[in-house]
Amino acid sequence: MSTTPLKPGQVRGKLYLVPAPLDFGCSTESDLQNSMPVGTLTIAAKLNHWVCENAKSTRAYLKRVNAIVELSQPVQAQQIKELPREVHKKGDHTGNFDARPLLAPALEGHDMGLVSEAGMPAVADPGSSVVRAAHDLGIKVVPLTGPVSLLLALAASGLNGQNFAFVGYLPQEGSERVQRIKELESYAMKTGQTQLFIETPYRNAAMFQALLQALQPNTRVAVSSGLTLETGVCLSDYVKNWRQKPSPLNNSTPVVFALGR
Repeated sequence: MSTTPLKPGQVRGKLYLVPAPLDFGCSTESDLQNSMPVGTLTIAAKLNHWVCENAKSTRAYLKRVNAIVELSQPVQAQQIKELPREVHKKGDHTGNFDARPLLAPALEGHDMGLVSEAGMPAVADPGSSVVRAAHDLGIKVVPLTGPVSLLLALAASGLNGQNFAFVGYLPQEGSERVQRIKELESYAMKTGQTQLFIETPYRNAAMFQALLQALQPNTRVAVSSGLTLETGVCLSDYVKNWRQKPSPLNNSTPVVFALGR
């Protein structure tokens, strides 16, 4: 599918990147009016065509939006398309998935929304293939304001916010994970670049212990959990001090980890 020439008087729709609240998978919900700008909610309420990770969680999000800003169409009437399952498993950041067919409504003049389960779509979540496809098709891409867990965690870490990298998930296997942790530490100590990564919530405790065992005493580790929630925590300390304290994490709330100097 190449860029389709416009017919006389035809206008392509826009692709809005719609942030979602960061409470997905948490036992409590954040106050949407506190965590999301009203301008973002207003635009989301006007959209009827969506590309998403999960249709069920998108409908739940739209119901929350509707409680604040009335949707232009009922939730049941929303046109919601999920990214394929293989995109969830393997990601879509490498350019191997062609998302252009998902944007057919925009070529017909309908504004569309791209949404992930939490935070900004296409950042630490699938969606970049849809954004690439929009650019290739001449569809205007409009990112909206909302919570981005990586930037909130970085700001709260006390680590270098001028030079940082998000490295995704670390290996699950024990020896490979330790090797990767040491590689990240070595690079952070050498360059001053903060290293950010995430983990599936049920492995939070294991990841935290692996960090304390593998890292040097004077390396700083920061954890941010439950961001935007009343119960959220943002803590940062040296490994030698963390080893003297109980873990602040549980295995039910998403966490952003950071290490550096």
